[in-house]
Amino acid sequence: MARALLKFIRVSPIKSRLVAREIQGMNAEEALAALEFTPNKAAKIIYKVLASAVANSGLEAEDCVVSSCRVDNGPVLKRFRPRARGMASGIRKPTAHILVEVEGK
Repeated sequence: MARALLKFIRVSPIKSRLVAREIQGMNAEEALAALEFTPNKAAKIIYKVLASAVANSGLEAEDCVVSSCRVDNGPVLKRFRPRARGMASGIRKPTAHILVEVEGK
């Protein structure tokens, strides 16, 4: 089993989990093809992590299966936006840790 981990990436973990659930259990070659045509910021990032995990395994993409694709919460960057009457409201910029594990058939 080979894995790849990308930490502190500026993408929403909630939105990323929707993409990650789609590729779990898929053949790695099919998962890469599906991610390539998914119009989502998280899909492009998960594509690169999956490609790295396949490269770490030393096998070809058609011989691998995505055993696990997990997206965990990272630290949240907190920013402020000025509002009316001298007040401020908060802006939360979430980060995520993406872990992809592949294993041979």
